[in-house]
Amino acid sequence: MEETEIHARIEMAKQDHRDLDAAIEALRVLPTVDMIQLQRFKKRKLRLKDEIALLEDMLIPDIIA
Repeated sequence: MEETEIHARIEMAKQDHRDLDAAIEALRVLPTVDMIQLQRFKKRKLRLKDEIALLEDMLIPDIIA
């Protein structure tokens, strides 16, 4: 995978992460909270965070000691 493609995927994942953050906050302010939906959003947000970390690690070159 090329560096520009990795950067693009990171930006898309970060945008999705921000969108999920907003959706989670919107669910929290509702009078009746759908806990199942809230948990799904939180799990998806964590998967995105892991994906972002993995992609960012791909940008760091391996240094042979």
